[in-house]
Amino acid sequence: MRRWRRDPFYQLETPVFIIHEGQDDPKKCTAKKLERKHMAYLVRERDVPGGAILLHPYAQQAVSPADVQASENGIVGVDCSWERAEEVFERLQGISEPRALPYLLAANPVNYGKPWVLSTAEAIAATLHIVGKQDEAERLLSKFSWHQSFWDLNREPLDAYAACKDSSEVVDVQSEFVQG
Repeated sequence: MRRWRRDPFYQLETPVFIIHEGQDDPKKCTAKKLERKHMAYLVRERDVPGGAILLHPYAQQAVSPADVQASENGIVGVDCSWERAEEVFERLQGISEPRALPYLLAANPVNYGKPWVLSTAEAIAATLHIVGKQDEAERLLSKFSWHQSFWDLNREPLDAYAACKDSSEVVDVQSEFVQG
């Protein structure tokens, strides 16, 4: 496993790692933009640090404030096409601490208003917010023109999730926000 040396230009306190599959339009890729803005490291799956939070849509546990300690080891996003997500995440079994995000709406132009279909940047910002790192979440998402739409659509559920104590409470609370 590669040892991570902190990039002197890195903009966040929390290390953000992204497994980039290269399956989406490079012009719309939020992972590549986060790397260019020194807010994420693009990595291979073998370079994922142990104990980090792996954002995984099929995980058994939801991200919660109880994950704040794991976030110190890093947050790992996976940038892949939603059409191939199942096969990609099947391959990632056993890596780090898998966590699913609770119900949120996408604000990115490709999936605006769709539940559960967040961009990599939205997913990482939501995770930072839920574990209590709201300033970092705002800073990360501010690199995108649609950032305010994300907060407008999701502020109430994100604040509710951030007030929970653990994953089971987050799952209970999300039922208040799930739409039809």
